Amino acid sequence: MRKKYTEVLVIGAGLSGATAALTAADEGKKVTILTKTSQLKSGNTPHAQGGIVYKGLNDSPVKLKDDIINAGVGHCWEEAVNQLCNEGPSLIKKLLIDKYSVDFDLSNNGDRLDRTAEAAHSDARIIYSKDQTGSSIQDAIIDAMETHKNIKILTSHTAIDLLTLSHNSINSIDIYKKPGCFGAMVLNNNNGDVYSIYANRTILASGGLGQIFLHTTNPEESQGDGIAMAWRAGARCFNLEYVQFHPTTLFHDSGRFLISEAVRGEGGQLIDVNGHAFMERIHPDGAMAPRDVVARGIHQSMLETGHPCVYLDVSHKSAVWLNKRFPHIINTCLNRGIDVTQEPIPVVPSAHYSCGGIGVNLQGHTSLKRLYAVGEVACTGVHGANRLASTSLLEALVWGYFSGKDATITREGDDYFPAIHSWVLENKEIDPALIAQDWLTIKNTMWNYVGLVRTPQRLRRAQIILKHLQSEIEVFYQRAKLTSEIIGLRNGVQTANALVSACIESRNSLGTHFIQSDE
Repeated sequence: MRKKYTEVLVIGAGLSGATAALTAADEGKKVTILTKTSQLKSGNTPHAQGGIVYKGLNDSPVKLKDDIINAGVGHCWEEAVNQLCNEGPSLIKKLLIDKYSVDFDLSNNGDRLDRTAEAAHSDARIIYSKDQTGSSIQDAIIDAMETHKNIKILTSHTAIDLLTLSHNSINSIDIYKKPGCFGAMVLNNNNGDVYSIYANRTILASGGLGQIFLHTTNPEESQGDGIAMAWRAGARCFNLEYVQFHPTTLFHDSGRFLISEAVRGEGGQLIDVNGHAFMERIHPDGAMAPRDVVARGIHQSMLETGHPCVYLDVSHKSAVWLNKRFPHIINTCLNRGIDVTQEPIPVVPSAHYSCGGIGVNLQGHTSLKRLYAVGEVACTGVHGANRLASTSLLEALVWGYFSGKDATITREGDDYFPAIHSWVLENKEIDPALIAQDWLTIKNTMWNYVGLVRTPQRLRRAQIILKHLQSEIEVFYQRAKLTSEIIGLRNGVQTANALVSACIESRNSLGTHFIQSDE
């Protein structure tokens, strides 16, 4: 089997993976970064609208830390929160502002970065680029990657599995080596070629898992690939039960579209079908309560009124101001027949962000040697049981930077690569109807039984359905012609099963993991 070699392999090209790649490459390492999409601009980063946590005019690391821990219901890892709060703002200044010149919005007189507030923040500390902050950041980062002499970019390449000792040929010496990751087996989506990429260090930055739910803000590629690969390789995962549902996504036949929390931060009000502002009776902060509270509040309002959605009303704001502040949201809604300047936006909650993931330390190390995880696929401990708004991009930047730095340090055993079994390719064509139906089963099961409100009975039912489906899909996978679609399906059902298991084991209702009694 064909083999390639790189010093650092990065799987995923969002902000965390790109930051790790650029940081390692700046230190002189040869880096290969791959993404399964045909475009380098992929994942959740370009879909991040509201902004990124920086620092308010009357802010401090202690204030930010308190807000993060309060939103996380006290379930956060304090050391990780400290690193985010102490290092984050300086890295934004050093990298995003000074080095990559991200186009953040300025105040009216242009003398400083403009700042906005979001739910559960005690200060206006969010900086932004209109309502397409993530897209602006990734555009600047991609420009830097594409021109870097030490970075090789592979688009339309799907990681199949991480290379571990389970893939090695029979060798009496190999079995005495400690568990580790030596790279990845990958598929070239364009020609079906399968080969291994050996790497001294592998950084998983494959993003989220929203697509295992029926309704999600995540793009099609967010299928839980990294969780599934790490799970099969034996890496430890934590807090998978804490999946954040964004309270406000556009309710429309054309599909879900994220309506940024910044709309509420700028004065938008949540009302039911009768025009009542229902959040005020649920939480003292009303529409600006933590996301899990708002999402369940919307869910409860929909049950009480029997209406399929609630509404987010910002029409009291100036039309000129709205078009300047939220041009992407305004235009997207207008294309769907909704004039935000004149009428409220119909919204519902959707699966948005995985607070848990592959367990890592402050440098992004996982429990497997030579394997790192960064971004949404990782569990740094920052988010606890519920993520504070606009901290995800900051976490991606901070852990991307520190993992990239750490991956350049030479350690004993870095030059060890076991022999790999030859890959056996099957050529049985895939029936697309089977893949489509299996995905519907996963998505509906997760939405109905493992969604905003969970019960022990629902979780047990989900586990039975998904365990059986996983067995069927594994046989399907082993016999089918290898494609990105069958790999994604295999990863999706594995991640769904891992999440359900975590929910069943975690019996205490906390944050986004809301357990309701069967009685």
